Amino acid sequence: MIAPNSRPLLRLLDFAPVALFAAVVLVFGLLSDKFLTVANFTQILVQSSSTAVVAVGMTYVLLTAGVDLSVGAIMFVGAGIAGKMALGGQPLPLCLLVMIAVGVLGGAVNAFLVTRLKLVAFIATLATLYIGRCIGRWITETRAMNLPDSFLALGSAKWSGVPVPLWIAGAVILLAQLVLSNTPFGRQLYALGNNADAAKKAGLRTTRLLAAAYIICGLCAGLGGILALSQLGSVSPKFGELYEFDAITAAVLGGTSLFGGRGKVFPGTVLGAVLLKSIFNGLVIVQADPYLYPLITSGIIFLAVLLDSARREAQTRWSVRRICANAS
Repeated sequence: MIAPNSRPLLRLLDFAPVALFAAVVLVFGLLSDKFLTVANFTQILVQSSSTAVVAVGMTYVLLTAGVDLSVGAIMFVGAGIAGKMALGGQPLPLCLLVMIAVGVLGGAVNAFLVTRLKLVAFIATLATLYIGRCIGRWITETRAMNLPDSFLALGSAKWSGVPVPLWIAGAVILLAQLVLSNTPFGRQLYALGNNADAAKKAGLRTTRLLAAAYIICGLCAGLGGILALSQLGSVSPKFGELYEFDAITAAVLGGTSLFGGRGKVFPGTVLGAVLLKSIFNGLVIVQADPYLYPLITSGIIFLAVLLDSARREAQTRWSVRRICANAS
């Protein structure tokens, strides 16, 4: 039970991701000198880039009180098609454009199912997850495809000393946060997530807003697939698997609410993505038992949901106290 004076607790919960990140850095820094190096932190940021970009799109959907479980499958389909094209001699830019197009198309399909057919987002995107994985396996024939060196060259290239994946992820993050903070579209997304009925009565085009959120999520999945592929250099039958859960966990750890209407891309979602990758990077460095990874992953997801529930309860209590104070 949260104490009646919930405003201080709400502020404290807002700083929870920073505290968790500091704790992770401290623990793994004490366990291994290799963790606290510039080279390792750069590697963590590069590894976080694809997760962060996908989590940006997930943040938009979560703000509407929805969810998209198909982002990993969309990545797989796009990578499978791009891989076939690359092995057939098609130029790299065309392959990358196809991956982005597949992402937008996948997002549009989800938008149609949720806004036009009125399916529950969880069920609709769960269905497209399985459909997408099946299409991806059919395209790749359930075999790993080693791609041309141009894909790895993209992932290892640097511009002004900064890896290209970080430039791409940074541009996506900056644009996404600017849209949420400084445009009517962003403010309307928050309004839709806070109270869909009230937003509709206020004249907002809620159907279009909801569709746009899923299309943006699909677009980010396509871009995230590009970043992941540029680091792996191959498409395996498990490509993109579980990315949906990493994206949701990163967003919620960063303060985005599963109930909608609350969250930020930066620093929230980005910090959540870096926190996730820091944990797994640290586990690898200290040579932890791989069988513990699923247990640790489930613990992180549980913590993310617990923090979100605590934030929501604290926010509700504070809002009620404020209303009562104004009334008196």
